[in-house]
Amino acid sequence: MKGIVLAGGLGTRLDPLTRVTNKHLLPVYDRPMIYYPLETLISAGITEIMLVTGGQNAGGFLELLGNGRELGLEHLNYTYQKGHGGIAEALGLCEHFVGRDRMCVILGDNLLERGIGDQARAFEAQPRGARILVKEVPDPGRFGVPVFDGNGKILRIEEKPKKPASPYAVIGVYFYDELVWGIIRGLSPSARDELEISDVNNAYLERGLLEHGFVDGWWTDAGTFESLFRATGLVRRQGAGEGLR
Repeated sequence: MKGIVLAGGLGTRLDPLTRVTNKHLLPVYDRPMIYYPLETLISAGITEIMLVTGGQNAGGFLELLGNGRELGLEHLNYTYQKGHGGIAEALGLCEHFVGRDRMCVILGDNLLERGIGDQARAFEAQPRGARILVKEVPDPGRFGVPVFDGNGKILRIEEKPKKPASPYAVIGVYFYDELVWGIIRGLSPSARDELEISDVNNAYLERGLLEHGFVDGWWTDAGTFESLFRATGLVRRQGAGEGLR
């Protein structure tokens, strides 16, 4: 399985901090934010990784991470997203790297307490399709929100709804097979003029090929001042430098 870390975007919700650096290079307690999603993949046994970045500070990732040897990687791959065309557009840049392999995609501002090893193994056991992870959160309207039926099956995913249909969020960890490339090529930009990852997940759902799992332990993004502050506190309480279980 290949790993993809999406670390582009403009980080406007963290302005003015992001005027001088990429959001994913900001500190979360004692390490740069980008370390955490990379460690999540590595702890799950995923070591062939592509990092997608963009903006004016992309060189900072090379200065910080180099070839990935300090993280235990033999090599770390990079690609560049021009503009801010959305998560699905950024993922599409990785088709040449992943090819027909399966993949785990993680957003560069996502932190998890307990890793994703069990979910990666569950995805490998699926014959085909995709797998998303969901977590109950206090502010689901900031995310893609799954709408469940009475049997706990996902009917659809609503992107940043004003009135969330459930208290759950689709977190920024996605597992896909090679069908994702055709799905991305068939997407149309949303009202935000972006290719939305929720549209990718809904396309799998329409095909009957989307599974989901629930996140154990804490999870947070770090894309706003409040969530960045929360992430720092969670990491500090977990124990600095202990890594992921």
